Amino acid sequence: MGQRKIRVGELIRRELSEILHSRWRTETVAMTITEVDISPDLRNARVYYSVIGNRENVAKVGRLLASIKRDLKQLLSKKVILKYTPELNFVFDPSAERAMKILATLDELDEAERMENENKDEDNSADN
Repeated sequence: MGQRKIRVGELIRRELSEILHSRWRTETVAMTITEVDISPDLRNARVYYSVIGNRENVAKVGRLLASIKRDLKQLLSKKVILKYTPELNFVFDPSAERAMKILATLDELDEAERMENENKDEDNSADN
């Protein structure tokens, strides 16, 4: 059952992403469906999403997803044929936000190291 659960979750992720980005293009331009965790009985799906931007954008996308949940389930049932179309529960995934912070910190460290090396090179050339 584990492999089927993973495959169904990935299929739902792809289809939901396609539905959202084709039907609600302007509202979901900064949103990504990162993962779908589906229950073993395939009746409930926890849909993780990330949003580029500030907290206001995250809240806006959360409200949108809550308001279109029924429409999404109906459209999903037409694209993915299962005995039961799972109930969709949307959860914000902050991992992309954390990754961006880590990358920014690494870039700052790299820039500081580069500046330090340039200063050492200038000091060495001035001594000669």
